[in-house]
Amino acid sequence: MKLTDLFSVKKITYFAILIVIITSFIIISTGYKLYRINQFNADISQGESTETFKQSFESRFAVAFWLAKKGTFKESTILFNKLLEEANDDQRSSVQYNIGNIFFKRGLIINGTNMNVRDEAEYLFRQAKKAYVQSLKANPYHWDAKHNLDRLLSMLPPDPTPGVGESDSPGLIMGNIPVGLP
Repeated sequence: MKLTDLFSVKKITYFAILIVIITSFIIISTGYKLYRINQFNADISQGESTETFKQSFESRFAVAFWLAKKGTFKESTILFNKLLEEANDDQRSSVQYNIGNIFFKRGLIINGTNMNVRDEAEYLFRQAKKAYVQSLKANPYHWDAKHNLDRLLSMLPPDPTPGVGESDSPGLIMGNIPVGLP
């Protein structure tokens, strides 16, 4: 068998046609995927429920993030907490980071520009601290969570010592229980 028999014009032509067909299929499928991703991004940016990737983690994360951005913190927190059940470590870190951001933002709204933390804001800041710590447990290299935790710790009052309070009678200090909530 000669080398020229292996590379005849007919075989090279068939091989080239096969390559063109495979390449065309890859280009068309990639274009369709890009179209679906762009459609998904357009729906999310407008705050609409997406038909594309409807039950995906990314879709539900984006909806929860959009709700938080628009100020509906309660619904956003609920959606983020539901995502924690199926998230891997990186996703869990991102979800906890966003939950921390929600509590931090709510605390800042209540506290305003005052650096003396009120009870309600302190509760929210402590919840944000917990979420940031959980985020860092899932991914110790999440620098945004480290940054926000650092800023949050500079705002929080030091942890109280049990039994030492403003009154003369020693007792148990219950700093994380908000007033007026069940």
